[in-house]
Amino acid sequence: MSLQFAVRGDHIQLDQLLKATGLCPSGGFAHAEIEAGAVRVDGVPESRKRAKLRPGQTVSYGGTEIVLVAA
Repeated sequence: MSLQFAVRGDHIQLDQLLKATGLCPSGGFAHAEIEAGAVRVDGVPESRKRAKLRPGQTVSYGGTEIVLVAA
């Protein structure tokens, strides 16, 4: 599944994105998934919970691909 997410402002943190899209029910769950290596940013595993993501980047998690676009 693929979806688009509009980034308001300059960036969004990875943990906040996972919560905002509903893919993770809480920040703690998002942090655990990121630490476990379950999240990829632009095809590369990302371990920074608060990585700053910007429009044009792609996040993959749990079979879902999130394409970030400018609001």
